[in-house]
Amino acid sequence: KIQAQAILDMRLQKLTALETEKLEQENKELEDKISYLKEVLASEQKLLEIIKKELLELKEKYADERRTKIIPKPTEVKEEDLIPEEEMVVILTGEGYIKRIPLNAYRSQRRGGRGIVGIDTKEKDIVTNIIISSTHDILLFFSNKGKVYAKKVYEIPVASRYSRGKALVNVFEISKDERITAVLPMEFGKGYLFMATKKGKVKKTSMDEFLSIRKTGKIAIELEEEDELVEVKVTSGDDEILLATKFGKAIRFPEREVRAMGRATLGVKGISLVNGDEVVGIEVLNSENLEQTFLVVTENGYGKRSKFAEFPLQGRGGKGVITIKISQKTGLVAGVEGVGDEDEIIISSMQGIMIRLRVKEIPILGRNTQGVKLMRLENDKVATVVKVV
Repeated sequence: KIQAQAILDMRLQKLTALETEKLEQENKELEDKISYLKEVLASEQKLLEIIKKELLELKEKYADERRTKIIPKPTEVKEEDLIPEEEMVVILTGEGYIKRIPLNAYRSQRRGGRGIVGIDTKEKDIVTNIIISSTHDILLFFSNKGKVYAKKVYEIPVASRYSRGKALVNVFEISKDERITAVLPMEFGKGYLFMATKKGKVKKTSMDEFLSIRKTGKIAIELEEEDELVEVKVTSGDDEILLATKFGKAIRFPEREVRAMGRATLGVKGISLVNGDEVVGIEVLNSENLEQTFLVVTENGYGKRSKFAEFPLQGRGGKGVITIKISQKTGLVAGVEGVGDEDEIIISSMQGIMIRLRVKEIPILGRNTQGVKLMRLENDKVATVVKVV
């Protein structure tokens, strides 16, 4: 009230003088600022000094590291770059289903174990192919009709051990009467693909002919009537080939006895077969694995290892020698693999049961023996044998 009264008691002339003084002071400050800014604009050195000072103040105030990166141009991000590399088990069935499962889903077990469920198969369906590969690998899928298809592992549907997977016809442009019989990783710029048919024919073709494969597939080998492609391996051109049959025979011959041929050609005789016998697998021998052993597993779960040295080198097209003594108890040969002591194998049955075994637990026996029980089966048979690599 006192302050208000003091203002009311002041003469109008005095009030006007105070306001005029305030405006004059404000005007002077603005003129000084304008003069200063003109000097700054007129002097590049002064301008740079001010910018430097302000940047240093900002640096001190916001001293954390830059979170973004400055690059010359944006990088192209591929789908594959977003996929982590992981070892997977790719499984195919006779009824035409495919899936992939992380390799660590399978624990190692002792010889003679009951196994764990590997896939939920339909009635009368069987597991026909198992391949261990990285998510970034390209797999080549060879069919019984002699065609080849290609697919990256991460493009294959991932599923649990208990699911059936996805129908092959939804993954490849494959015909209904076509089955995948061989699968292997693409190895760029490396040697040849060596093929074997169930009637004992063999053929090798340069890997370069399979670098570009259409969605509809390519012809890998021409086949005679009622013949089928059984297995395919990668070779160097100077290796040795070991062909094994379901009647327990095997022949070893130099790869150089089979000349390289184009894709759309028939093969040549690899082994002479008796009536009813068929080729079940190939093993490639070279300086890197000659000290390993040859694993043979029969339909009823029997198996053994034999040294490669026990298989004499013969000429291509011969009858071969005994690789395992088969009987009603053992059943016919279901699968073969070249293995080392530190390897592990996965055996799968026709009902989809799988067991993972350490190779060093499987005994090394002579060729003319039946082996030991590797997997207990009840109304079931071994379908495939694969080395974990």
